[in-house]
Amino acid sequence: MTSKSTRKLLGVTMATLALAAAAGCSPDNSNQKTATASNVTLTDAQKSNIHIFTVAQSQFHKAVNTNGVVDFDNDQATNVMSPISGSVSRLLVSPGEHANKGQALATVDSPDYTAAIGAYRTAIVAATAARKLADMDKDLLAHQGVSEREAAQAETDAVTAEANRAAALQTLASLNVDPATIQSIQRGLPVASKGGIIRAPIAGTVVERLITRGELLQAGSTQAFTIADLSRVWVMAQVFGSDIENVSLGDSAQVMTGGDSQPVAGKVTNISTEVDANTRSVMVRVTVDNPANALKKQQYVRVSIQSHGLTNGLMVPVAAVLHDDENLPFVYIVQRDGSYARAHVTPGYRAGDRYEVTAGLRAGEQIVADGGLFLQFMQSQ
Repeated sequence: MTSKSTRKLLGVTMATLALAAAAGCSPDNSNQKTATASNVTLTDAQKSNIHIFTVAQSQFHKAVNTNGVVDFDNDQATNVMSPISGSVSRLLVSPGEHANKGQALATVDSPDYTAAIGAYRTAIVAATAARKLADMDKDLLAHQGVSEREAAQAETDAVTAEANRAAALQTLASLNVDPATIQSIQRGLPVASKGGIIRAPIAGTVVERLITRGELLQAGSTQAFTIADLSRVWVMAQVFGSDIENVSLGDSAQVMTGGDSQPVAGKVTNISTEVDANTRSVMVRVTVDNPANALKKQQYVRVSIQSHGLTNGLMVPVAAVLHDDENLPFVYIVQRDGSYARAHVTPGYRAGDRYEVTAGLRAGEQIVADGGLFLQFMQSQ
């Protein structure tokens, strides 16, 4: 036989085989799940390698996993402004140190301080003299020694002087003058001028010192320190898209810093009412106890928010979902004849070792929960 005849015979044979294969493998589009030509059939011994799961409606709590940034708890943090003008003479604390409420943080050489003490001394003397005169006129009025008009004027002068004294005292308080110094002034004792003092308005950690020795401060406008109670912090988490529907006030959360550190428990305490124009996310505030100061401001963390609301859905084991050659997810469904057929599914939310399946399955169907890879291997032979 010539080589040309051989090639012709071989071509006819290959075409015949291709037609036969196509006819034998043509799927029945009316019911792909029960197309037994491609289904897998196992012996009783082989069935011991797989486990069957019955699909049913389940309730579960969704979790939203995202990123966050640590910030101070602004309810327990404050910017310390200088209450007096003048130059810084001494710095008494450093960043990282703990400060008690009322503790001196810095001293300031200030003419305001000296003037306020002098004004208070003057106000005390004037108020004392005016009250004594008003009391005398009141007694003289009873004996017709002065007129009613004179007695009334003396009382008015006394009240005015006492108001001025109270105002001068309030000025000293606003300048953070310590109570012992004020008591010495009230007793008429001399006071050693130590300059004005910047004091801690709350107890906490000095996280920032923003002034230097010799710097000129302006009362009410120069920020000198930042103090925060770091035993509790905020984690500002970004939540995107439809995930915000699964977050509510009071939801529990876990904050992870990475590495081998243990997650820190927290709770959702605020949800922004606006979408950030730059990130298209909604800011969710998680309040976290931080007794060991493990969380630092501006630290990046992972956040998992556990919704306390229940969601209904068809849940299947993660091991039941496989992927075909085109990377499409599918499961093996048990058929009436005992064989196993592929069915493409749409996995959704993952809760632990379960997937929510949003399409491709019905409640009551039985699927291969464990051993699907064995079936996939058998089917590929």
